[in-house]
Amino acid sequence: MTEEQTMARPTALITGSGARVGRAIAYELARHHFKLVLHYHQNRSGVEETLQVVKELGGEGVIIQADLGQQPHRERLINATQAYAPRLNLLVNNASLFEPHPFASLPLSAWREMHEVNLIAPYILAQGLLDELGKAEGLIVNLCDISAERPLRGYAHYTASKAGLVGLTKALAVELAPNVRCVGISPGQVAWPPEYTEEQKEKLLLRIPMKRSGEPTDVARLVRFMVLEATYLNGVIIPVDGGLSCRY
Repeated sequence: MTEEQTMARPTALITGSGARVGRAIAYELARHHFKLVLHYHQNRSGVEETLQVVKELGGEGVIIQADLGQQPHRERLINATQAYAPRLNLLVNNASLFEPHPFASLPLSAWREMHEVNLIAPYILAQGLLDELGKAEGLIVNLCDISAERPLRGYAHYTASKAGLVGLTKALAVELAPNVRCVGISPGQVAWPPEYTEEQKEKLLLRIPMKRSGEPTDVARLVRFMVLEATYLNGVIIPVDGGLSCRY
């Protein structure tokens, strides 16, 4: 590939690229020859594997470590992205915390940490990379959650952070258009939490109208569609949940 062709590649930053949904998005975009900034916090071996496969699939990328709960780390990620992708076609705010805690004993520190990563980091990254997104008429994709409207017991801090992210998505869609679009994806069960037992999985599957879980690739293909084809989508929150959010 010539230098001119390399420069013409579409670009994306994906937070939480070392596993699960973030990794699937990276692979899907690599098939369409994206230049990727692959963010990770602790899973270095996972993101290195992601980058290796990205290159095999026809993409290219760099790896950046950052704790999204810390402002100096967020600034470092923004600076590295600006250096690698002066024109940014896509920002995927995928990384998030998901930890249960009963509300009655929920400490303020846990509430703040959840919001720092799940809500404040997407705001900081979107604002910090706004010029780069505007140059490419780019897209912000926020990974929300169906629990923003249908809370899980024991996850009040998580639910509130994702509900805030839904509100931020809609606000940015209004304020940043037409130069930058913003959409949300609310996955249902597309990747099982590692602590889930088989009994918990079976119980949830009974509630999903499709009678099966989804896959990270279901989200990844939607991201690719929204950035490359569905250029009139803006401000929508799309559930990828097999119909689970339609249940009472």
